[in-house]
Amino acid sequence: MTELNVWQYVDDYFMTKLLPENEHLNTALQANKAAGIPEIDVSPTQGRLLYLLAKMKSAVNILEIGTLGGYSSICLAQALPQAGKVVTLEINEEYAKVAKQNIENAGYGPKVEVIVGNALDTLPNLKNAGLLFDFIFIDADKPNNPAYLRWALKLANSGALIIADNVVRNGEVTNENSEDERVRGVQEFMDLVKANPRIEATAIQTVGVKGYDGFVLAVVN
Repeated sequence: MTELNVWQYVDDYFMTKLLPENEHLNTALQANKAAGIPEIDVSPTQGRLLYLLAKMKSAVNILEIGTLGGYSSICLAQALPQAGKVVTLEINEEYAKVAKQNIENAGYGPKVEVIVGNALDTLPNLKNAGLLFDFIFIDADKPNNPAYLRWALKLANSGALIIADNVVRNGEVTNENSEDERVRGVQEFMDLVKANPRIEATAIQTVGVKGYDGFVLAVVN
């Protein structure tokens, strides 16, 4: 049995034991596949982790940069209190359309606002509106991760959690000579985290149905 098969088998085991059946999330994945959206959503166990972290944080206002088909948006919305809200940003109009329908089908339409457009254009609007967030999930185009982090810090409440996904790049994050702009974006992101005294952070490597990757978990002081 290959490493990847073992990782998938173990993920399946944990999903069977720990994750309640959620038809809305399953339906969202099916709708995303039918619409031709890339299958790069967070895994079910990772989605559950987002839910648990947001719930432990008692997050009321959540910002997600990178909606895709809305799978992780639904995971985050499930953790919200009655008055909570997720604002999620998506550049692709077709993906956003599918995400909105998935979110509506899951019953979270009133709690999730999908904003369509380049995030670097829409993030200033959130700042101008005076919005601040308790929990920020960065999972969009990796070359812009440094810019997303700078905006996250501007939009973060004191004590906010920032989660940045896909930071290991199958180990390439350690390659200082990489010419991959996604790797370079993550490396610059890591340098910014290290240099900013407001941030306490760690990084966790992950394996599972999505292969080998990892995420950054940070607290903004």
